Amino acid sequence: MATILFADDEESIRLLYREEFEEAGYTVVLAADGEEALQKFSETDPDLLVIDIKMPGMDGIELVGRIRETNTEVPVILCTAYGEYRQNLETWASDEYIVKSANLDGLISKVAELLERNVSP
Repeated sequence: MATILFADDEESIRLLYREEFEEAGYTVVLAADGEEALQKFSETDPDLLVIDIKMPGMDGIELVGRIRETNTEVPVILCTAYGEYRQNLETWASDEYIVKSANLDGLISKVAELLERNVSP
């Protein structure tokens, strides 16, 4: 099954992602900030990333830019509580932009869709 890297500074959100996505059959890697996410990205070579925008130090937009410098193929979802970032052109380096919700059904279906689309024939 696919490996997903989640980068979010809120521990409760990371734990929720782990529980829900492992239950859905995915391998989950967690990072608390952008620097840790970059390190884990290079160590684990995930199939998809879900990145929060507002994190201490390196924010999610910078993280996406750094990821794109080395890998333009891996799907990236920006998942944030702040809808206003959608207008920021730098967010367009991601494949999807989702506003956080307590219901993860939309995120789970978007992950499945992007992974399906990214599979080579």
